[in-house]
Amino acid sequence: MKRLLALGLAAICLACALPLTACTPQQKLYSASWFDMFDTVTMVQGYAASQEEWDTQADALHDDLEHYHQLFDIYHHYDGMVNLYDVNARAGQEPVQVSRELFDFLQLCKTSGETLAGGAVNIAAGAVLSLWHDARESEDPAPPAADAISEALQHCNLDDLLLDSGTLTVAFSDPAMTLDVGAAAKGYTAVQAGQAARERGLTHALLNMGGNVYTTGPKADGSAWRVGVENPWPGEDAPQYVQTVELTGGDSLIVSGDYQRYFTYEGKRYSHLIDLTTGCPAAYYSSVAVYSSPDEGLGDLFSTALFCLPPEQSRRVADDNGLAVLWLGTDGEVAAQTDNWPGKAV
Repeated sequence: MKRLLALGLAAICLACALPLTACTPQQKLYSASWFDMFDTVTMVQGYAASQEEWDTQADALHDDLEHYHQLFDIYHHYDGMVNLYDVNARAGQEPVQVSRELFDFLQLCKTSGETLAGGAVNIAAGAVLSLWHDARESEDPAPPAADAISEALQHCNLDDLLLDSGTLTVAFSDPAMTLDVGAAAKGYTAVQAGQAARERGLTHALLNMGGNVYTTGPKADGSAWRVGVENPWPGEDAPQYVQTVELTGGDSLIVSGDYQRYFTYEGKRYSHLIDLTTGCPAAYYSSVAVYSSPDEGLGDLFSTALFCLPPEQSRRVADDNGLAVLWLGTDGEVAAQTDNWPGKAV
């Protein structure tokens, strides 16, 4: 699960206690939290001139987030739109016409997965991902059978995803293939919704979608938001955060880790992040953090890809794309970081 938390509302409020003229009574700090989207907690903190203005901004932001949640949902149909549930249900039999918005997102994911992410993120891998989802959500979790995984891997070829830009249609040449955009959807949504909020005037806000953090601008006094890369290693005296990163606007920080969404079977942890070369959970790292400025919505995709690639290949993908990355190893130590990584040790 992508997970990264702001360093506490009290710490953010501390800026308004300082004698800074930029932090005037006209700009107060407000917050809102929602639990009804993307199977995660969504939090926004930002500055507004009044409670009424904040409520208007927060309601508009929630509406945008809910729209993307419904558009990318693979489990439910919604009246008034063709979403991924509809695509998965019909595209194996006939081309399905979708909105320009959904088409462009699928095209972005397909192209980026192939050319940028080393093939480690594949939105056509729903057959494998659904096996692990069902195993994780069952009353008695256990890994899927090896033959079931092997069979599912035969239906994950991105070439079987047919996207026609002229007709805005999606089709599957393999009827057993399904789409799952969980590796990219939250990060993309955070950026799209955050940019729309900024255009509406919410210019000093931090949006956290289950660890996909995006800022529309700095705090009202011009200072940066400080966010913490969560410590993925358990321990009674372990600190809550490993490092902190400052975000000032249009940038984001996204973490992929094995410590939140997982199950344990016979003493072994199985996370939701799947290595598509084996069809089983990746186990190279405890977490991978990606800083992006500006973020075009691909930070989520990259953090997942880098988590699911072995060290040498993961580092090569990061370097080829100019990414700022922190890798946290399974041994309780920082495994590596790029030269442009902006984090600071706690």
